Amino acid sequence: MAYWQWGDASAPHLVICVHGLSRQGRDFDVLARALVARADGRLRVVCPDVAGRGRSDWLKDPMGYQIPQYAADMLALLAQVHQQVAVETLDWIGTSMGGLIGLVVCGQADLPLPAKVRRLVLNDVGPVIQWSALQRIGQYLGDTGHFSSVQEAADAMWAVSTTFGPHTPAQWLALSQAMVRPLPDGGLTLHYDPAIAVPFRAVTEASAAEGEATLWRLYDAVRCQTLLLRGAQSDLLSAETARDMTLRGPRARLVEFEGVGHAPTLVAEDQVDAVASFTLTT
Repeated sequence: MAYWQWGDASAPHLVICVHGLSRQGRDFDVLARALVARADGRLRVVCPDVAGRGRSDWLKDPMGYQIPQYAADMLALLAQVHQQVAVETLDWIGTSMGGLIGLVVCGQADLPLPAKVRRLVLNDVGPVIQWSALQRIGQYLGDTGHFSSVQEAADAMWAVSTTFGPHTPAQWLALSQAMVRPLPDGGLTLHYDPAIAVPFRAVTEASAAEGEATLWRLYDAVRCQTLLLRGAQSDLLSAETARDMTLRGPRARLVEFEGVGHAPTLVAEDQVDAVASFTLTT
C-alpha cells in the first residue's frame, strides 16, 4: 500500500487522511499542506492510496475490496508508521469510504492502535447510506475509460462528479492529475482496479439496510471528539441521519456546506478551515 507523506516525519502528532471509494491519497494535497502550515510544520500527515487505487497494488481476489480488509490494512500502516517514529497523538480524516474505515477503527476499543484516535472527521458519510446514491455511483464505478490527455479525463470525471460542488478549472485539473495512470499505447485510464466494482455491485438494498445496525453500533462506540461534514445537497448522507449523529454516540459537531453534494473535496477555503480548526485546536 502506497502512501503520501507531508510535514515533519519525526513529529509525534499524526493525521491520517483516507479517501473515498474511487479516489486516491493525493485528494488531500491542499488540506495536508494547510494542516502542516497551520501547525508550523510540527505535524505528520499520511494519505494512503487504499488497495486497488493510485500507486497501491491490486488484489488478486476482488472480494477483498471491502471495508474489513481496508481497516486491517490501515492498522498495518499505522503500526509501520509508529515503528518509524512513535505516534503520541492520532487524528483521522475520512471522506466517504475513508470515514467508514474510520468508524471500524475508532468504534472498536480493542484494536491495536499506536494511540487512541483523538479527533475523527467524517466527511459526508454516516451509518445510513442512501440506496439511491449507491445506485448512482454504481452506474460509473468500474468504467476506467481511455483518454488522450489529463484534461480529457478531467472533463469525463467532472461529468459524474458535479455533486462535489463548485471548483475552478485549475482546482479540478489539480484534483484530476493523480486520478489517471498511463497505458502501454500512450493513452490514459483511471487509476484504480476496475474490479473494485465487483463487491460493490454485490450489495443489495436489503444487505445495505442490514449493515446499518452494525455501523450504528460502531458509531455509538466512538469515544473521540467527532466532526461531521455534510454537503447540504448530499444524496448519500441524509439530513436526518446527520441530525441523529449529533444526538447519539460521540454527538458529532455538524458543519454543512451549501452548494455541495457528495462529497466535499476539502479544497475550498471554508472546508479546509473547518477541518483544520477542529483537528489542530488543543
